Amino acid sequence: MIAIINTGCANINSVRFAFERLGVTPEVLSDPNQLNQFDRAVLPGVGHANVAVKRLVEQGWQQAVNEYNKPLLGICLGMQMLCDDSEEGNVNGLGIIDGSVKALQTGNLTSPHMGWNNIKVTKEHPLTKGITNDDQVYFVHSFAHEVNSTTLASCEYGQPFSAIIARENYAGMQFHPEKSAKVGAKLLTNFMQWQV
Repeated sequence: MIAIINTGCANINSVRFAFERLGVTPEVLSDPNQLNQFDRAVLPGVGHANVAVKRLVEQGWQQAVNEYNKPLLGICLGMQMLCDDSEEGNVNGLGIIDGSVKALQTGNLTSPHMGWNNIKVTKEHPLTKGITNDDQVYFVHSFAHEVNSTTLASCEYGQPFSAIIARENYAGMQFHPEKSAKVGAKLLTNFMQWQV
């Protein structure tokens, strides 16, 4: 069973529909005390980091997520909230995955980074099985996690940044797998098969 943590953000339904297209019916979960009843969890997120982290803490999710020992996937802002801190609102994250989230230095490129872009797999991992450096995924963001030892795949948009990160049973995808067509479906399938 998959839980989608109800962060009150706008992409919950699209994440749910993406799993349903793969034959799985996740439950949108509003009670952090029930999280451990699920085999895996997804932390979605869109919007401003400061507001999202505050809401997560106020609703009691911080402890539940930190104590969860099964596969958990953060998507977009959900990934950023798993990290140490974010320049967006100068907020502390959950501190689960090492690294800071900083504003993308896009130079002459348009910000936010919006649209399809290639990812480059930098580390073998069950989540990146079957993904190649020619594969494109769909991004919408203006802040990003630095490239460090937790990076499984990176992307380039004005600068290199982490596209997929992982530590122990936690992982994050900066892009939207639910909007990334066949590649996104493959990545979500990999997540459902990931054993930790």
